[in-house]
Amino acid sequence: MFFYIELNGDILEILNKILWATAINLILVNSIYFSFKLKFLQLKIKKAMKSIKINEKKQGISPKDTLVMALSSKIGVGSLSGTALCIYYGGIGTLFWIFISTFILSIINYIENALAIIYKEKDNKSGPHYYIKKGFNNKTLSTIYAIIVLVLYVFLFTSIQNNTIITLTTSMYNTNKMIISLIITITAGVIIMKGIKGISNVCNQIFPIMMTIFIIIGLIVVFKNIEILPSILKQIIKEAFNNKSINGSIIYTIIISFQKTVFANESGVGTSAIISGSTDNTDYHLQAKIGLLQTYFINFIVLGITSLIIITAHTYNIDITNGIELTKAAFSYHLGTIGEVLLLIILILFSFSTIITIYYYGESSLTFLTNSKKATKVLKLITIVSIFIGGITNASIIWSLIDIFLAVLTIINMYAIYKLKETIISKLSKK
Repeated sequence: MFFYIELNGDILEILNKILWATAINLILVNSIYFSFKLKFLQLKIKKAMKSIKINEKKQGISPKDTLVMALSSKIGVGSLSGTALCIYYGGIGTLFWIFISTFILSIINYIENALAIIYKEKDNKSGPHYYIKKGFNNKTLSTIYAIIVLVLYVFLFTSIQNNTIITLTTSMYNTNKMIISLIITITAGVIIMKGIKGISNVCNQIFPIMMTIFIIIGLIVVFKNIEILPSILKQIIKEAFNNKSINGSIIYTIIISFQKTVFANESGVGTSAIISGSTDNTDYHLQAKIGLLQTYFINFIVLGITSLIIITAHTYNIDITNGIELTKAAFSYHLGTIGEVLLLIILILFSFSTIITIYYYGESSLTFLTNSKKATKVLKLITIVSIFIGGITNASIIWSLIDIFLAVLTIINMYAIYKLKETIISKLSKK
């Protein structure tokens, strides 16, 4: 089960490969173990769909709002440039492995969201740092997890979202990076200052718009390429078992697929538990089903549409640095100049909703470390500065650091879930 790693490139690349090989093995072991123990709860999609009809809330946000907020936090750069990078480095066969990994990993998302409610504290404080501390009394590990979340999401993830918007904008129009970065920063800053309810309200307004535009474009591409879709599907399955990746290795293709699946829906990372805990809901089965819907929607709808747009354009062999260049070429291929404009609109909506939502990850982690209101105000200011600086920083360095920190969080969370296996099985196997 342990994957072979070819050590080449610089230190960051080597470290990235080692950490992700470790993380993927831990995810696979936990996913397979809990899938059997919980009788494949992740396949009960019909029951999960019924969960979104419940919309009760008191002081916090409703379970349905946590779904929208979680999707807003995850449907960002990873859905557009991240998917492009996955196809570029792993070949189109990665799409097959992304779908396979979705079914395997989704049980972990189910568990994370359930644990968020089981170990939630007063004022709706929750997340892996809480169930690590309360579940098996490891304060050191919970503190490390919270600190990494702060660094990863407040500094790096917000940066790459803004950076990708600016990369696409400046490639299309002769615009000033500083001005664009400043506009995005000020707008995001105003919303962040309003707290979780303000963020949730904005996400509820942005999400329907961005998904409607995106799905319509996906349907247009499907109808335009309906005759060649069967052959493309055959090619995807064929190349999933061929050495078509940039490293010429099937194992590398699988690793890239699992890595980008985790990046897209964060199954295994544990961050979805932070948002799930912000609701007043106390039914952990209900919240677990909400988490399950996040995974399927992101991977089958969003990543599926993005991959289809790129693959049918036959432009996935061009040189890229950020990944968004490949997606831009595909949109241009299908829809011409208007396609590039629509991509820019979609990217702005995707990335902006992610920026304002993932800030809450950082705030929740800071609250775990200290209850100081002054510290929260400082964090908001640091986040705003980070968004601005990230817009004008080298993207390749940011991507490398994101991959490394994300792998570390995944390893910690997988260890925590294994340690809590008795609680998970006793509580989740009852329904």
